[in-house]
Amino acid sequence: MPDLPYYVARTDEIEIFENAHRRQIPVLLKGPTGCGKTRLVEHMAARLGVPLYTVPCHDDLTASDLIGRYLIKGGDTVWIDGPLTRAVRHGGICYLDEVVEARKDTVVVIHPLTDDRRQLFIERTGEALKAPPSFQLVISFNPGYQNTTKTLKPSTRQRFVALEFDWPAEEREAAIVAHESGVEERVARRLVHLAHNIRPLKNEGLEEVPSTRTLVQAGRLIVAGLEPQRAAEIAMGTPLTEDEAVLKAIQDLARFEFAA
Repeated sequence: MPDLPYYVARTDEIEIFENAHRRQIPVLLKGPTGCGKTRLVEHMAARLGVPLYTVPCHDDLTASDLIGRYLIKGGDTVWIDGPLTRAVRHGGICYLDEVVEARKDTVVVIHPLTDDRRQLFIERTGEALKAPPSFQLVISFNPGYQNTTKTLKPSTRQRFVALEFDWPAEEREAAIVAHESGVEERVARRLVHLAHNIRPLKNEGLEEVPSTRTLVQAGRLIVAGLEPQRAAEIAMGTPLTEDEAVLKAIQDLARFEFAA
């Protein structure tokens, strides 16, 4: 098997994902930002040997952005497939990242692909595409961001099997940070320990907490020559809060963690 995108499994998510793909079952990934959801999808697409079509969802994402649209090319009007249509037409994984950020009418178009029909209806061209066995729909969202206007309806959720993510255990997270950033393992362990001390502040005025991704960024700055305490502050504190008291608490934790 060729080199795969680096991924450290937490439990049995790789096996579940493989079985879901084999049985043509869509997958829902739930968890905080930066905890490894996207990396799992990248890893699995490579492991399964199928193309990956990733769509970062946002407020302005329309059904046409997913399905496709007519465009003018060289004086002719031609149909251009969107990423969802390409995945259905040719096979592969279509990954809708942070799907609750998309408009509600956009989410509706995926419903026929998540039941026994496994079809994509393209009104503009009159096509009804039948998804091949290699097609799989994967969506993700962060439950911590959900509110009354941005939520995933139960009628949509029940079409998927769900894998729930949280931060890795300290030892595993340190291994990830060391591998992805190149920082020494002892420093990676300190970064992870610091993050585990900061994360409880989410209930004390910190809107978002340091993700594994931010720890990797801090590690890369350290490898580049930045002093560890300073790297931790600008990666794990300053970007995440405007509250001076919370920022001071993070700086104090960083100072204590990296004291000689």
